[in-house]
Amino acid sequence: MEIRVPEVGESIVEALLAKWHRRNGELVRREEPVCELETDKVTLEINAEIDGILSIMVPEGRTVKIGAVIGAISETVVPKPVPAEPAEAAELPLSPAARKLAREKASHPEAMKGPGRKVSEPVPESAAPGEEAVHVEPAKPHAEESVTKEGAAVEPIGKPAEGEPAPPAPFTAPANEPPPPETAAEPRTTRKPMTPIRKMIAERLTDARRETAMATTVNEADMGRVIALRRKYRDHFRMKHGVSLGFMPFFVKACVEALKEFPALNARIDGDDIVYQHFYDICVAVSGEKGLVAPAIRNADRLHYAEIEQAIDAFAEKVRTNRLQISDLEGGTFTISNGGVFGSLLYPPQSAVLGMHVVQDRPVALLGKVVIRPMMYLSLSYDHRIVDGREAIQFLKKVKEYIEEPEESLLEG
Repeated sequence: MEIRVPEVGESIVEALLAKWHRRNGELVRREEPVCELETDKVTLEINAEIDGILSIMVPEGRTVKIGAVIGAISETVVPKPVPAEPAEAAELPLSPAARKLAREKASHPEAMKGPGRKVSEPVPESAAPGEEAVHVEPAKPHAEESVTKEGAAVEPIGKPAEGEPAPPAPFTAPANEPPPPETAAEPRTTRKPMTPIRKMIAERLTDARRETAMATTVNEADMGRVIALRRKYRDHFRMKHGVSLGFMPFFVKACVEALKEFPALNARIDGDDIVYQHFYDICVAVSGEKGLVAPAIRNADRLHYAEIEQAIDAFAEKVRTNRLQISDLEGGTFTISNGGVFGSLLYPPQSAVLGMHVVQDRPVALLGKVVIRPMMYLSLSYDHRIVDGREAIQFLKKVKEYIEEPEESLLEG
């Protein structure tokens, strides 16, 4: 059975064969992931359709066309494992007394015979009662030598007997023996090809700079009320809906209401026309190992806070398990990104993206006093061809108002 690159979207014509999960000739099981593909939008896995032996035709790192054959699985009957034959019985280890005797007689332990053999010398009195006799070779008259693990002799132990020749000189390596090779220095640079998702991010940023008149305005919002509501309703929300309550549902709802008042930020350019969209498919940034993607929450204006949080959790799980579909990424009308981590990247043909930055305690003026409040910078990047600066500033101010005064009733139901 052939393994082909599947169709993943109308605009996708090729993919990167990022990884084989099994080696050539290995057994694969049905429904088991075989390889991983990367496109400019998603990462997906191909599963085996049958049990069999894998044949790899295209190595990792190659770019392949949609529909190309990259491998095959030959159906085969998996043989049952053959039980291993029992190992031959090893010789019994030497007893402590036998080892001591061997040391005293300068005999190597591997030359010792097993129990029950004839002996040529009596066992000394130091042997434990009941010990079997062992055969040992008589010690040579000259002094013994100790040998290192490398086989080079060291200084002899004791003095040679009278009339005996001196022990041989210690062995030394030849002078012309080459020294061990030195460890190669680490390279100063490493070149790696860009992944398709990384290429897509770079291309989108370049296209946004080249094809749009992008401008940015900044404001800040007091997150105190949102933080207090999350703390108050946290346990109730999780118990009732099965998900935790984050910041994103508040911003999705705030942006939807602001978009209704300023429809140009929910519009797009098509040729010489401006298309005003009367639906709200809000894209939210989700981070994965391969990069940032922004799947769309469909009809966000009709969803409850819990349903928005559940949709975000589902997208995060899809990204983690490489199950995100092209359809999840298409058709968004407005994007919300965590600008504190990812930055605010405009996604044409959308006309605007809201960047949420980190929450920090900062001194602010409140009712004539300087107080410390949890503040978040908000940035709005927009296409100046559609959106005027006045509209952008008013839109961002409206989002700030909804965040600073959220409706508690939206958390119920």
